[in-house]
This record gives sequence, C-alpha cells and structure tokens, in this order.
Amino acid sequence: MTVGDALKVLGLKVALPPEWRNREVAGIVHDSRKVVPGALFVAVRGYHSDGHQFISQALQQGAAAVVAEELPVAADVAEAPVFSVPDSRAALALLSAAFYGHPSQRLALVGITGTNGKTTTSYLVKAIIEASGGMSGLIGTIDYRIGSRVYPAPNTTPESVDLQRLLAEMADQGAGHCVMEVSSHALAMKRTLGCRFVSAAFTNLTQDHLDFHGDMDSYFRAKLQLFTGLAPNATAVVNSDDARADEIIAATKARMITFGLSDRAEIRPLGPITHGIDGLAFSARTPAGTVVVGSPLVGRHNVYNILTALGVGVSLGFGPGVIARGIADMRAIPGRMEKVEAGQSFSVFVDYAHTEDALARLLEAVREVAPRRIITLFGCGGDRDRAKRPRMGAAAIEGSDAVIITSDNPRSEDPLAIIREIEEGLRGLAKRVENADALVTNLPRAKHYCVIPDRRQAIAAAMATAEAGDVVVLAGKGHEDYQIIGASKIHFDDREEARKAIEALRGR
Repeated sequence: MTVGDALKVLGLKVALPPEWRNREVAGIVHDSRKVVPGALFVAVRGYHSDGHQFISQALQQGAAAVVAEELPVAADVAEAPVFSVPDSRAALALLSAAFYGHPSQRLALVGITGTNGKTTTSYLVKAIIEASGGMSGLIGTIDYRIGSRVYPAPNTTPESVDLQRLLAEMADQGAGHCVMEVSSHALAMKRTLGCRFVSAAFTNLTQDHLDFHGDMDSYFRAKLQLFTGLAPNATAVVNSDDARADEIIAATKARMITFGLSDRAEIRPLGPITHGIDGLAFSARTPAGTVVVGSPLVGRHNVYNILTALGVGVSLGFGPGVIARGIADMRAIPGRMEKVEAGQSFSVFVDYAHTEDALARLLEAVREVAPRRIITLFGCGGDRDRAKRPRMGAAAIEGSDAVIITSDNPRSEDPLAIIREIEEGLRGLAKRVENADALVTNLPRAKHYCVIPDRRQAIAAAMATAEAGDVVVLAGKGHEDYQIIGASKIHFDDREEARKAIEALRGR
C-alpha cells in the first residue's frame, strides 16, 4: 500500500507531490508510541487520551502520513501529509482491512453478538467446523486462537488493526473459517468495519454495559449494526424468543434463520429435553433435518447456546451428522460452568456470569442439579454499570441458599462502596450475618448473606462453609486470571484459589 492507495481507500481526492503519493506504507498504527518510519498514523480519540495530541510526535518519528479528524497547525506539517476525515475510527478500520488484503474475504467469517452466551456459542461453532474436517480461528473473550496458537485477549473484539492482522494470519495459515465474538463496544467503535460476515448470530439482549452505551436502546442499536451490515447473501441467525428479535429481522437484508423454544422458531427442540450433571440431550428440528443433540454442557440455559450453534452450522451448510458431532465434541469452555475437582465432597463451579440475567440463568441451571444447598460468591466490577449492582444482589440471593459478597475488579472504586450498592438488592430478601460460619448455622430456616471484601479470603470461607452435597458457585470472573485493584493488575484465578483452599482443608 502507498499513501496514494490510502487516499483511494478513504475516498479522498487530494493533490500530492509524487514523492508523497508514492511512499510505501509500512504499517497502520493508532498508538503514536508504535510509529516507525513509513507507518501511517491514525489519530483516534480514546477514553484516556486523544491521538490528535500526538500528531507532531508521529511526524517526528517518521510517519509516512497522518489521518485525523482535526488538522494540526501548519508549522507541524513539514515532512508528511496530514489528511482530514470525518471519523478517524472508521478510517482506521478501512485502512487496516485494505493494508492486510481484506482477509475476511479469504475466509468465512462468523460473528456472534448478544449479552450472554457469545463465548459458549463461539466454542460450539468452532467445534462444528472442526468436526467437518475444517480449520477455524477463534476471536473472543477468553483468548484468540489460530490453529494451535493461542494469544491473550485484551478485548473481546480487538481494535480494527489488530483484528485485520489476526484475520490475515488465520487465512495465511489455511483457516477456512473464523468465529468471532462481536461486542457492542467493538460495533459502536467501528472495529469490524471492513469485515465481510457470511453469518451473524444474535443470542439475546439483557442489561449490560450501560456505563458505555447510556441506555438499552443505544446498547441494542450497537448490536443491530452487525445485522444491518450483512449482505443479502449472508445469513442472520436470530433468537426469536428475544423481545428485540423482530427489530433485527426487519432491519437486515440477509437471509434469516430463527431459533428458540417457541413454535415460531425454525430451529427448536422436538420433544423433551433431558438434563443433569452429565449434560444435555434432545432432538432439534432444523431446515437441514433433525439433529440429535448430546452435549456434556450443564444447564438448561445451554439449550439456547446449542440452538444458536445449530443455526450457525446450518447457515454454513453443514449437515445434521457433522453438527451433532461438533456439539458432542465440545467438552468444556474455560470459566463457563467450569468444574473444580480437588477431591472435595461438594461441587464447585466457576462461571463468568457478571450480569443479572446471566447470574439468574446460571443459578437456575445449578439448582436443577444441586442435591442440597447453593452457596454463591460474587462481586461487581468497579468503574462499570452501577445500576446492575443491586439487581445482581437480588438475583444472587433469589437463586441461592446463601451468598458471600466480595470484590471483583474494583478498579478505582472503593470495594466497600460497591458492596453497599449490591446490598441494596438484598434488602427484604435476606439478612446479613457477620461471617460465613453463620450462613450454615442459619440454614435452612432463612436466607442469609455475609460480606468478605477480600476475594481470596471469601473463596477460602466458601470452601470451609460447604458441606457434602452442597454446590459452591464462584461467579463473575470465570476464565479471568487477574484482579484489577486501583491501577494494579495482579494475578488471581478463582479456580486456583478454590483448589488451594480445598487442599488446605484436606491437609488439616
């Protein structure tokens, strides 16, 4: 790509001297610290800084050109051209796609969006693709995968330049598909602009991320962009049981496949659904024929995730046999109702549930397989949607026999202040006691909760409190292996802490 090529991508008609127009672009960057000679720097406004403040720095470091929404003073422009665009984020995405050779056109890209179920569904779809003998990349909340290579995932959906780089690597490695979780943040920030999706799925919409979007309509409109951007020959796979389904169906030009539990859904269970601690089994009606489902995933909420995956599998042209094999092969998803086994007499599940709806569904699923009591431990993240905190508290106590409220990435907020807001949701539903031992003493006469702000201590207390046949649910962090306290990010893994606590109890 030359600077002249970049102008064509952006639709800009600017007269440039040949020495500028013919400059080779060495890379697309939006972080001025990463500018090397020949890079094209795109000035983007971020949460904590504005790239426009670093245009001079980028030019001094040898940028071949700069793209920005605001032009610097003339004195700063000497060695390279600076182009004005109405939307730097859109420009960054389009330039990145072009620089990497439009990789989404070299593989079948599947996008999955919704509040809950994206990660489990993406793993199921990847398993279906691999059951067909194909190779698939994966981009999502837990990690990014290309064949045997695994990369950490700083964002559910990467920034556009990183996304296009990953897609190009997948295509170069021979992947025929990529399954991607598409977050509302990414859609609002135009990270997926320039991507061609062959299939896109909508799981559901419940309250989340209102700290970013402001209200539910704005949150939904961000999700909707994935479907309004689909071509007529792509497929939209939509949960027809969700209240927003009809709006998506009306807005997209793509072919439609609906799934759900009601008779209006094209993909739906036929007959009874059996479920237990060993998994799920049911038959499903699909446009490709009946699929006999047998899955080790636990909980009725996973029926929806499986139906979503069935819809995507059908949209990609796979038959019932391949789809059934893929579903059966997906044994576990990290941090999604993940069992912790350390020789204890009670069950421990670690799950990423961090919204009211996700927590309620999780606890409903656990109740179906719990022989005795459910003890739930959870917290709410700092610097995030405060409105959901009391609702999370209510969902936790309504679905549990006892609750331990603790910290979950408090960030810059006071953990005790977060906990106080959670407690508002438990008023009238449960009584606070001073420690975890009192939770057991008071059961089963009434529901009680306690507060242990230190998450490590809280997990140890939960393990010490549990008795044979109980189920302990550690909710909120799931696969995450860190805690963010203030500006520090420290290693912390619920699964590791649970095992350590159990082993310490066994060693007494």
